[in-house]
Amino acid sequence: MLDVSLLGTGGMMPLPYRWLTALMLRYNGKSILIDCGEGTQIALREKGWSPKPIDIICFTHYHADHISGLPGMLLTMGNAERTEPLLLIGPKGLTRAVNALRVIAPELPFEIRCLEIAESEQEFSFDGFRIKAFKVNHSVLCYGYSMIVDRQGRFDRERAEMLKIPIKLWNSLQKGMTVEQDGKVYTPDMVLGGPRKGLKVTYCTDTRPVDSIVDNARGSDLLILEGMYGEADKLAKAKENRHMTMYEAARIAKSAQVPELWLTHYSPSLNRPEEYIGEVRKIFAGAVAARDGRTVELNFEDE
Repeated sequence: MLDVSLLGTGGMMPLPYRWLTALMLRYNGKSILIDCGEGTQIALREKGWSPKPIDIICFTHYHADHISGLPGMLLTMGNAERTEPLLLIGPKGLTRAVNALRVIAPELPFEIRCLEIAESEQEFSFDGFRIKAFKVNHSVLCYGYSMIVDRQGRFDRERAEMLKIPIKLWNSLQKGMTVEQDGKVYTPDMVLGGPRKGLKVTYCTDTRPVDSIVDNARGSDLLILEGMYGEADKLAKAKENRHMTMYEAARIAKSAQVPELWLTHYSPSLNRPEEYIGEVRKIFAGAVAARDGRTVELNFEDE
């Protein structure tokens, strides 16, 4: 099970009814936050989730509406007596940006580790899931992210018994471990079927449409993209500032053949994004004009 919550959907500045864009994902006891603009702490509290157990924070880029909430978030974690290290992932310049923001949050009871993305596409593996960063096209260096939960094949008890593999080794083999006993080596492929479909969520804001978004969104159960403008006359402005319109996001979702698209990162001038969703759905029927706090629980296909 993968919990996905779009904590905020605003771009540029927070509004009384819309926090800045931030996404929280929770899987198997781990919490991953993508972007942390002003107001993210409040959005978390409104959701009823705690910032203390956040394990990883990923940043798309270093414009204020995506990172200015970090100092307060760190202080709140510290005040909650957190001691576990916190991993931050982001484009080149992450360490410099974080150190500058920490001038106002200098003393913390936990270690901060900064991991800077070095390639156009780069993958980071963790216990039970992967995070893949991919470069997009904004006015500054900017990345989108996919969180991928792989799922191994089903355990074949009959085969394990036929091969006379000791029962006490089954659990390790199911976890993908190779084990040795009494001079014999047992490998996971001896008892596991082929890989099954896992879970995947792709998130991207602040960019013009580029092939890397389509390529990385394929196979996603949910695609979250910026739809900064819904007005028909804002395409030129979107191109000038390297953002996307709702219609461009819909065309990406259609090309990537995803089942559902959540639009986010709305312009402050876009008071009612849902007013445009009818036209957007003519391009991609699975589009949603997401609001703050929109949440879904993704489950494996056979659960």
